[in-house]
Amino acid sequence: MKSNVTQVMVDEHKLILRMITLVERNTALLEAGRFRNWQFYLDAADFIRSYADRFHHAKEEDVLFTALVKNGMPEKQSPIEAMHMEHDQGRAHVRAMEEAAQKALDGNTGQSIVIIEHARAYAALLRGHIEKEDGILYPLAERVLPEEVRDAMLTGYRAAEARTPGLEQKYRKMVEEYEGQSRE
Repeated sequence: MKSNVTQVMVDEHKLILRMITLVERNTALLEAGRFRNWQFYLDAADFIRSYADRFHHAKEEDVLFTALVKNGMPEKQSPIEAMHMEHDQGRAHVRAMEEAAQKALDGNTGQSIVIIEHARAYAALLRGHIEKEDGILYPLAERVLPEEVRDAMLTGYRAAEARTPGLEQKYRKMVEEYEGQSRE
């Protein structure tokens, strides 16, 4: 029985998608003139940068993608290159959303349109990105990665998690608190 080396990423995608749902919902409210919690967008950027990027992508880029390349997947003109490009596009949207939210928090008007544009673009990009990873790249990885590399990969994931103790719990709690606010 092969160790599943992508399930941890699929599970992490679930929390990321919950944050994306919050971003989409609050952005729709912002566009309707019924949401002005700029701190939410700063928290969302923090979540994305710390949880999705550092915590999740550390495993994906440093462990999974590296193992795929070492086991024959080309680095260029491949699904890996496409995923790296989308990670970079996402980072640019998050930076722009965060800068606009900080300006709005500081009292600068006219930031809503920038927040809306980049929040929507990021959410759409990430939904498509996760769909490709969960539906295409991860199943491919499970088929092509040999058993002898899988234990080392799982060890690599644990090492990445150990570098950020308590991080997953912190961001799970943040998402749950914002989800609770949306039901009020």
